[in-house]
Amino acid sequence: MTSSTNNGRRYTPALVVLAVLYFMMGFITCLNDTLVPFFKAGFALSYADSALVQFYFFLTYAVMSVPAGRIVEKVGYKRGMVYGFAIAGIGAFLFYPASLWHQYGVFLGALFILAIGIVLLQVAANPYITLLGKPETASSRLTIIQGIGSIGTTVAPLFGAHFILSKISTSGVANNAVSIPYLGIGGILVIIAVVVSCIALPTMITKSGPTGASHDVKAGIFSFRHLKFGLVALFMYVGAEVAIGTFLTNYIADTIGIEEHMANTYVSFYWGGMLVGRLLGSLVLKVVKPEVVLRWMGAASISLILLSVFSTGYLAVWSMVAVGLCNSVMFAIVFSLSIHGLGTHTTRASGLLSSAIVGGAVIPYLQGLLIDRFSWQVSFGLPLICYLYIVFFAWRGYQPRRAE
Repeated sequence: MTSSTNNGRRYTPALVVLAVLYFMMGFITCLNDTLVPFFKAGFALSYADSALVQFYFFLTYAVMSVPAGRIVEKVGYKRGMVYGFAIAGIGAFLFYPASLWHQYGVFLGALFILAIGIVLLQVAANPYITLLGKPETASSRLTIIQGIGSIGTTVAPLFGAHFILSKISTSGVANNAVSIPYLGIGGILVIIAVVVSCIALPTMITKSGPTGASHDVKAGIFSFRHLKFGLVALFMYVGAEVAIGTFLTNYIADTIGIEEHMANTYVSFYWGGMLVGRLLGSLVLKVVKPEVVLRWMGAASISLILLSVFSTGYLAVWSMVAVGLCNSVMFAIVFSLSIHGLGTHTTRASGLLSSAIVGGAVIPYLQGLLIDRFSWQVSFGLPLICYLYIVFFAWRGYQPRRAE
């Protein structure tokens, strides 16, 4: 169970901070979808090489999530978030020297540092949200806060199309096209870090539950089968979501024959679908079991991808865009089901689950290879497999039986 050292305190300041946090995380992460086609054109890259933007960004989750979980255990959720904002701001500032040197590798290094801050934010924020209320409403609470983050993911493609992708045809990878936006982002992140450090937030403490936490500690965190299945499910989900978002601009441009900056505006509908779905999902999850919702959304994603790859024109475009609506509740459900009943293991499990977000590095890169060597149709078979596993997790894998 969970308790607070501020039992009578309202959670409003904490929820506001988390809403801002998720907006910025969503905006920054989704802006990578703009950088992929931008760098592909500016540096004449293959699809696989352009996907290195996502690879190095999400690789950070594999490298840093467990250490970040330990950091949060030591310094607390609030200081963990402050450190995350500050480090992400430093990474954003590094886009300026990267643009001056005009080296793709330096951009990737700046993204890696920025992502370290995002990982720390995610590891601190996800369990904090689940602890700010009743365990049975954790999925709903995490979904609605992520819905605020989806505003950032919806705005990012429009921002990127206007301020970044529109520069391709006139100046290639122009210095100001990426340095100025990211300098602004860095400044905002540092300001948020200062503000959060000055705000009093509820201090959440994880205690042993009535289900026998002492035995859980002896057994170890990997004794929970639903956590192990959840790690794979989160890897698959994030990989599929990021892969579709990464290549959606080029997929749409090729499918209906328009320029990249015009195609990128459609990506805002993909992420906008996640915004609508999360807001609706926060209500649905109060009356429908999370695993049931996850099962249906996984099946719908599979159907939409098949419809897109076996059709043409705007039907192919909009059916792929609609996958965003199905994605909307998946992260919150997989995460909350995976940490259910873990007691004192919750924070460390959050770090492990966040490391599974490395799927956003692996799956897009592999799909890029498939596009380069085969076709769009073949490549989308990879996210299709990911959603099949998610359906399995929602059917059997989520059940919290201790592993033998």
